[in-house]
Amino acid sequence: MENKTNKGLHPYLQIVLVILLSLAFILFTQQVKLWKDPSSQPITSSTFLGLGFLGLFSILGVIIKDLTNKININFVRNFPVLGWVSIVSIICCLLSPFVVESILAVNFLSITTPILAFAGVSVANQLVDLSKSTWKIIIISIFVFTGTYVGSALVAQLALFLSGKL
Repeated sequence: MENKTNKGLHPYLQIVLVILLSLAFILFTQQVKLWKDPSSQPITSSTFLGLGFLGLFSILGVIIKDLTNKININFVRNFPVLGWVSIVSIICCLLSPFVVESILAVNFLSITTPILAFAGVSVANQLVDLSKSTWKIIIISIFVFTGTYVGSALVAQLALFLSGKL
């Protein structure tokens, strides 16, 4: 008799579970924000619909990424999954104002908080590799942070100037 070993969940099921967990974190974060500031954006049925659209965009982006892995064009095959999710989101939002209204019911800061938490966990899992980096990484980090800050400030100044508020 053959010994069947459980290799875990199907990869798509794992991805769907991670996306559902992420959406639950977003909803929880929006609720916490509502507890702290009752005048902030409330949770409505549109919030759940917006979260559903965000989850659908994520799943479609992952499926497209898997399909493009079979294409022999390096640029398409190496295009990141985040790019595909963004393209799907942009197309859907351009085609339907209803999708945009639903997503607007999800508080933006409620989305960024879990993303930053996941990023922190992923970096924490790689601290051993990070500790092997030389001192040069500190110099690179300083330049990256400074460049990002200065670049953001320049874009903000340009936007204020063009809008006539400066």
